[in-house]
Amino acid sequence: QVQLVESGGGLVQAGGSLRLSCAASGLTFSTYAMGWFRQAPGKEREFVASISWSGGRINSADSAKGRFTISRDNAKNMVYLQMNSLKPEDTAVYYCAADARSWETSNREADFGSWGQGTQVTVSS
Repeated sequence: QVQLVESGGGLVQAGGSLRLSCAASGLTFSTYAMGWFRQAPGKEREFVASISWSGGRINSADSAKGRFTISRDNAKNMVYLQMNSLKPEDTAVYYCAADARSWETSNREADFGSWGQGTQVTVSS
């Protein structure tokens, strides 16, 4: 079955950087679009960024533009989220997700059929 395993979360000071990684298995990775979502305490899960199968199309939430970069390495079955200039409001559990529609860069949770367990990101002020 599909497995998505996130890593790279942690505690960082405001203004710092983190790089999240997501290792995918059990799927033909290069045929899937991938996405990152996050859920802060007491809030609904929200879209962060998504990337098409080739990396040629990217969609980012307004909150991520200019600070977060999504990328992928199809040879390694990995997707990444580089997060710079982190703010306390970026504190959340970050989830990796897979969308079987390879060309899409959706921002809707319902379009992603497989999810990881999440990795905690905490940004201190």
